[in-house]
Amino acid sequence: MEQQDRILKTEYSEVMQKSYIDYAMSVIVSRALPDVRDGLKPVQRRVLYDMHELGIRYDRPYRKSARIVGDTMGKYHPHGDSSIYDTLVVMTQDFKKGAVLVDGHGNFGNIEGDGAAAMRYTEARLAQISQDGLLADLDKDVVDFVPNFDETEKEPTVLPARFPNLLVNGTEGIAVGMATKIPPHNLVEVIDAAIAYIRNENITTEGLMKYVKGPDFPTGGIVINKDELPEIYATGTGKIKIRGRVETEQAKGGHILLVITEIPFTMIGQGISKFLSDVAALAESRKTTDVVDISNQSSKEGIRIVIELKKDTDVENFKNMLYKKTRLEDTFGVNMLTIAEGRPETMGIRDIIRCNVAFQFEVNRRKYTNLLQKEREKKEVQEGLIKACNVIDLIIEILRGSHDRAMAKKCLVEGVTEGISFKSKESRIMAGMLRFTERQADAILELRLYRLIGLEIEALKKEYEETTANIYRYEDILDRREAMAQVIVQDLETIKKKYGRPRRTVIENGAEAVYEENKVEEMDVIFLMDRFGYCKTIDKAALERNREAIEQENHYIVECKNTGKLAAFTNKGNLHTFKVSDLPHGRFRDKGVPVDNVSNFDSQQEDIVFIVSQSELNLYRLVFVTKQGMIKYVGGDEFDVAKRTVAATKLADDDEVIAVDILYDQSYLALCSHKGFLLKMDAEEIPMKKKAAIGVRGMKLAADDYIEAAYFGSSYAEKNIIEFHEKKIDLNLIKPQKRDAKGARIR
Repeated sequence: MEQQDRILKTEYSEVMQKSYIDYAMSVIVSRALPDVRDGLKPVQRRVLYDMHELGIRYDRPYRKSARIVGDTMGKYHPHGDSSIYDTLVVMTQDFKKGAVLVDGHGNFGNIEGDGAAAMRYTEARLAQISQDGLLADLDKDVVDFVPNFDETEKEPTVLPARFPNLLVNGTEGIAVGMATKIPPHNLVEVIDAAIAYIRNENITTEGLMKYVKGPDFPTGGIVINKDELPEIYATGTGKIKIRGRVETEQAKGGHILLVITEIPFTMIGQGISKFLSDVAALAESRKTTDVVDISNQSSKEGIRIVIELKKDTDVENFKNMLYKKTRLEDTFGVNMLTIAEGRPETMGIRDIIRCNVAFQFEVNRRKYTNLLQKEREKKEVQEGLIKACNVIDLIIEILRGSHDRAMAKKCLVEGVTEGISFKSKESRIMAGMLRFTERQADAILELRLYRLIGLEIEALKKEYEETTANIYRYEDILDRREAMAQVIVQDLETIKKKYGRPRRTVIENGAEAVYEENKVEEMDVIFLMDRFGYCKTIDKAALERNREAIEQENHYIVECKNTGKLAAFTNKGNLHTFKVSDLPHGRFRDKGVPVDNVSNFDSQQEDIVFIVSQSELNLYRLVFVTKQGMIKYVGGDEFDVAKRTVAATKLADDDEVIAVDILYDQSYLALCSHKGFLLKMDAEEIPMKKKAAIGVRGMKLAADDYIEAAYFGSSYAEKNIIEFHEKKIDLNLIKPQKRDAKGARIR
């Protein structure tokens, strides 16, 4: 009977939920988070193991990175080659890792954010600490191996790390719904803490922090919240405040040089160029007038960023300004999330060391169990050979009298003498008394004649004594925790002595940076924005001297205070505010800065339709006109907001703002449509609404028509000439109509 297919009905939401959970756990456990035991993510572990398998050791020639990446991808990590190469690159960078795990040869990027060369150009090999501290003893069955993705190879589930690599090198990773960020620490301090835990399992976090003072960033710097570290290391979460190291030098002419020799760890990459541009922006916006010059003189020897200051600069105040206004003081968010026993868990430093020490005991238990088994097998063989040497003549007689190897072996193991020719009856009787083991019999049959030399026999007895001593030692290590602890401590001490280095980051309680801003004298300035969106401010006198050219070249000209704010209304119904002090102040011909740089405005997404000084908004009402003909008044005080961006009006679907203006003494509004209709209405026809309202319809439009322009005028003026569709019109001659009328055709 044929088996019929069955259709299983289930809720779509349940399938999606299960699939997403499976995906999330796969990302969490198999890609993004490190294992607490060896401190490595799966891709890092696979790269190191592949290099180990390829024999790319620290004492052998470098191999092309492309070979390593391709082999890792083909055997163990079936993902993109870029992610594997990025992992390889990071493991070579001494400015990111407390102890580099890969020795790179070629361009592997730098601290300023320049990327590594392509993998076909660079070469790499294992660093010695990886070989000694992470990959040693892999051949001794100390960790479990599992099939790779296509079950053609075996790979370790974890590397037998001999030191707490998770703390030494730190890590950073984003999973699904969670992320990890662990700072690097000093190898010597971490190993001392691990030894302290081995000797006293009841040691507290405070006790461990007598050894681990805090993070030790490869970039140095200064941690300034020492008193908060115990809480961070107890819970595994918190914020570490770090500052760059700043030194003062004297330059020629009496100028002061502020030299930054160490940067916060968070400034690695584009942070240095961002810092330089931030300092330049402070000078351009006149937040400080002390900067004479700034230069980046960093090299392979180290960081050296030089800021030249004026003679009379208050250096401490300037440094505090850098701490407040730039990333020279920054925050490192700690979240010690790691994989423990197959699940993600946030751990404090004590739990991380506890798990690593427990792993050390497990690795060493398996190692010495394996070694003990081999030594016992070796002892068995050695005992058989020594016994054989005592009756070597009889054994030679058995071998000569046997027809084949099987007959000889059966005699050695079971004493069976049938079929074997002996010289005498006594020899047959003695042969029948032999009882060697299978392993001993194989060793005797493979024994070479030179081993019968007297000195060789003595050497065999000496080896037997050494084997017996090893068995006693291994049994002692396996039977007594103290003995195994001593072995682990010795391994840790060896790694500390060989690879330890002095601490780079200073840990202290730094004083809060107090910065007194230079008081700016309030004055009237003119804001200018050209048609390309570049902004600046100039003096009122410069406007009077160049009024004609300024009016021709600029889209917006607004009088404001240098201490105030400007409000920019956009076609998408948003209001963006920005400080006048953030704009460069200079000459009329200066280029200025894009308005995007000083506000949340995005020139790719929206257009500015009106700019006004925010201080003026409180005094008047604003008129809004949209493309679909909606109009309204809004009180200006509704736009007196602290936020940089708010919604200025509500818009219907596919609608946008085409005009905003302040109502001073205008007495009418004229709406002009794309199809050539013009509607003039009294200003009193416009209703007062809240900014969250859409407004009312101002003009009745045909289905495919829309408002193209809006004009405001006063009947007190003799003329109010506009140009619409290349036709000049005096609005004062147009008869007003009621709101929501169709208007008159003007072309």
